[in-house]
Amino acid sequence: MINALQRLGQGGLRFFERLGRAQMFMLYVLLGVPGLAPRFGLVVAQLWSVGVLSLLIIAVSGIFVGMVLGLQGYNNLVDFGAEESLGIVVALALVRELGPVVSALLFAGRAGSALTAEIGLMKATDQLAGMEMMAVDPLRRVVAPRFVAGVIALPLLAAIFSAVGVLGGYFVGVGLLGVDEGAFWSQMQDAVDLYDDILNGVIKSVVFGVVVTWIAVFEGYDTVPTSEGVSAATTRTVVNGSLAVLGLDFVLTALMFSRPLG
Repeated sequence: MINALQRLGQGGLRFFERLGRAQMFMLYVLLGVPGLAPRFGLVVAQLWSVGVLSLLIIAVSGIFVGMVLGLQGYNNLVDFGAEESLGIVVALALVRELGPVVSALLFAGRAGSALTAEIGLMKATDQLAGMEMMAVDPLRRVVAPRFVAGVIALPLLAAIFSAVGVLGGYFVGVGLLGVDEGAFWSQMQDAVDLYDDILNGVIKSVVFGVVVTWIAVFEGYDTVPTSEGVSAATTRTVVNGSLAVLGLDFVLTALMFSRPLG
């Protein structure tokens, strides 16, 4: 019993010690962000890596999620004679919830793991140590551009996911199931609010972008400089990033869309 409590306490101490290192790491990265203005090309290059190269999986996933929403929504709404409201169901589900969340999960799996592996490999091959020997701060040169690129890329990818998903729902609802096209678009436009729905979805995707990219670059920078260490860090990025997204989604949803009791 005592040994179990001791191991639990040691695990808790290691967790909080690593959390503190991650917070200090983020502070140093943020301090390096203003210095990127003269070297914005570094950010653009990383935008290609984490953003453009993620477009395919985002677009394909978005259209299939939208098609499933259209099919499931129609099968439920038709029982109440409300199939003309399919556009509302598809749009609100994507803009409020599925667009930011699924995009962030895909981003963690594709771009987050790549960021961790890249930085971890640079550490394992002493590239980061070489920069320090040449008086080049690796946090400013390597980590900060990748962090900024991730924060910029995820909201854009989430918007693309939602837009493509709406088109997928339109294809199934209007093209295959015969929902009136005018009703699909008009009811969607009437129901989706710029501030309550779209802006809140953007806020979610920005928060997810910050957290997932933070986890990815920290795991890469803090990894044990071996092949096994880089592999373990990449796994932690995907697992911890996904859990953080789902947990933050609940918190943000409760803050944004909760109604007062009574």
